[in-house]
Amino acid sequence: MIDLIIASVLTMLTAATPLVFAATGELICEKSGVLNLGVEGMMLVGAVFGFAVASFTGSALIGLLSALLAGMLAALIFAVLTLIFLSNQVATGLALTIFGTGLSALVGFDYVGKTIDRLGQIYIPVLSDLPLLGKLLFGNDLLVYLGFVMLLLTDRFLKKTRWGMILQAVGDSDVSAHALGYPVVLIRFGAVLYGGMMAGLAGGYLSLVYTPLWAEQMTAGRGWIALALVVFASWQPWRVLVGAILFGGITIVQLNAQAFGLGIPASFLNMLPYLATIVVLVLISKDATRIRLNAPACLGKPFRAAR
Repeated sequence: MIDLIIASVLTMLTAATPLVFAATGELICEKSGVLNLGVEGMMLVGAVFGFAVASFTGSALIGLLSALLAGMLAALIFAVLTLIFLSNQVATGLALTIFGTGLSALVGFDYVGKTIDRLGQIYIPVLSDLPLLGKLLFGNDLLVYLGFVMLLLTDRFLKKTRWGMILQAVGDSDVSAHALGYPVVLIRFGAVLYGGMMAGLAGGYLSLVYTPLWAEQMTAGRGWIALALVVFASWQPWRVLVGAILFGGITIVQLNAQAFGLGIPASFLNMLPYLATIVVLVLISKDATRIRLNAPACLGKPFRAAR
């Protein structure tokens, strides 16, 4: 029984990790006032390029770095279109998802079904051998811990640093921030690229660690769940972790129900995470005041500097 609990917790954490990465990046992006709905597409681009490079070089670490770069380049396309040419952010984000889906299918055609050696779990002498706690706290891969670190750094950046305050000021009132002399477009460029980097890392985690293999549309809607997590978290970093673990727990329920042969149709179990997303968003939408108070005031609005 204890072994089952440990295995379930570890699986829950690994299922939550790509959501933590993607949602943290999108949170920073939205805090700057930019709504990027292309998270799913950026994750797919990161996943396929990370896997392709790892297959070519034989190094999962180099593949992860490539996934980061691929996600940033995809985000750069979005940033140029929305921040320089002032295209509609919603439409451009949706187009980015469609573009990422098609590009990943094209690039990954020759890699379907192939596998690579995943990044191994870390092992800390003595600590990893501790009964119960050793496996729970020190039995994960490095990226699970990196997810916690990135959340901590993001929270500290937003609450304790000058540039974090400036980022939020840009998201709440871009005109006022511009009047004070802050480079609004440049700040938003940085936030969008950071969001792309984190989405690419999330995709790379799926194809290089979580699976590890490449399959078309392997993100399976996780990018959309990450977007919902940002709203669920009320744009607060540590609440992202709670939401990610919640959805990771739903994944465990899905897997265990299939393993125990409860007779529930597999198609119904597969839709549980997305059903939970809809339920959570419906419940949150009832508190419109809370959303207005926490959401960046300029979210999704183009910035036009006075000439």
